[in-house]
Amino acid sequence: MTELQTATDFRGLNEECGLFGVWGLPDAAQTTFYGMHALQHRGQEGAGIVSNDDGRLWQRRGLGLLSDVFLYPENIASLKGSSAIGHVRYATARTHGIENIQT
Repeated sequence: MTELQTATDFRGLNEECGLFGVWGLPDAAQTTFYGMHALQHRGQEGAGIVSNDDGRLWQRRGLGLLSDVFLYPENIASLKGSSAIGHVRYATARTHGIENIQT
């Protein structure tokens, strides 16, 4: 902290959402799922993953815990490609709908 910063300056900081992404891996979506699992504490309202397979995007998202959204192995297997990014949502604003899961 600098002289101008004090501990009280950081009282408003909280954990919000979580993002995880990988590129250059054959099972990018599966690796992203594991990374998001480690971030689940950052958001439990919803989750989603988008993968990129040579310019074609594959997406799956839903409300609830990551383990609920990706309950079945085929949900991850359908996300083809060597890069992926995932989001676990913690609601800070707007509605609590699926449209706010940013994948």
